[in-house]
Amino acid sequence: MVLALLFLVCESVPTLLNIREAAMSVSFSAVLASVVLLGPTAAAIVGSVAVLSVRPGLPLVKRLYNGAQFALCGYAAGVAFTEFGGSTGVPRDVEAFIPLIAPFAAAAVTYALLNFAMMGLLLRLAGNVGAGQIRWRSMGQLFLSYMGYATFGLLIAGLWSSVKSIAAVLVLLPLFIARWAFGQYLAQQRAYDATIAALCQAVETKDYYTRGHSERVSKASVMIAEEIGMGTERVGAIRYAGMLHDVGKLGVPTKVLQKDGALTEEEYAAIQLHPMRGLEIVRGIDFLDEAYAGIMHHHERMDGRGYPMGLAGPEIPEFARVIAVADAFDSMTSDRSYRGARPVEVALDELRKGAGTQFDPVMVNAFIKAVEREGWRPTRSALPPDGVAAEAAAKDHDDPTVPIQVVSER
Repeated sequence: MVLALLFLVCESVPTLLNIREAAMSVSFSAVLASVVLLGPTAAAIVGSVAVLSVRPGLPLVKRLYNGAQFALCGYAAGVAFTEFGGSTGVPRDVEAFIPLIAPFAAAAVTYALLNFAMMGLLLRLAGNVGAGQIRWRSMGQLFLSYMGYATFGLLIAGLWSSVKSIAAVLVLLPLFIARWAFGQYLAQQRAYDATIAALCQAVETKDYYTRGHSERVSKASVMIAEEIGMGTERVGAIRYAGMLHDVGKLGVPTKVLQKDGALTEEEYAAIQLHPMRGLEIVRGIDFLDEAYAGIMHHHERMDGRGYPMGLAGPEIPEFARVIAVADAFDSMTSDRSYRGARPVEVALDELRKGAGTQFDPVMVNAFIKAVEREGWRPTRSALPPDGVAAEAAAKDHDDPTVPIQVVSER
């Protein structure tokens, strides 16, 4: 009864895992404690209590599914525990506790893998994700989180002989305190995201071409960053850099951004200054960290013919080399007033052609691998109102296949 109540409390209050609002319930700790103390059948009964969850906004059908899933996972974990030599019951001393560690580990792994398999099957049946879109690195991190939280179940079982139900409080209270602290951190991160969103909205209001562009560049940049093995904090920073890479357009006259036809040399110079304008705008936002370099240098080229500083090769910051590929790819695969979106394969071929001259070959190869594995669904861009940008090709400075038209004023 106590373990079932503990399960229900944990299931109703999921524990946050990261700032992107991913969460998991540590209720399975109670299920795994039941595996050790009471056996497979009791573990299944404890898991089925999920149907009574009071988590806000959880439909009945999901509660029923969760109850069935947890019951099945709990029973399978119990079977694995006994098959690997685990003895059901309250461990009375250290000598009785130590032999339970290996069977418990087998039970925890069984629970986690079956849970992942059932969730993956559900997502595929619902059409939300394909096999190629599963991020195995993220799944590996989630698996490690499962194993870490699973130890709470073993600790509850180990303490049960001495303090009975108080064991649950002793083990899980620090976890809930940590959850509260992380909630405060999450609120701060949401404030950061709101700041970024406001800046992006301002840019998209000023320049029709950028509508949705910043978000897609951010997504593609994250794909590259994860493919080349960037750490979690740097991936978060490059997500911000992708969102804000064109924020400097706020410092470019609107008449230049929306001009029909070729640009004058002065107007083109104003366009080339937008990375520096972007740095000026975001310089005071201290949480952007390495994102500054990506915003400032994303139009540099590997051959040194880019702007604003003409950096070449390894002189170009890594973030900028990532964003350059993502930026060009989205430009090519998005609708324009003068052409439709290019097919993904055509855009990837253009990236290959530009590798070593315009783009970093490492970033190009990483992005191609990520797209081949996860796929890419170009979003049809909202086109500007009639007459705003009838000849937008003249100023599409992100598309490597469309040279910018500049006319001399002399």
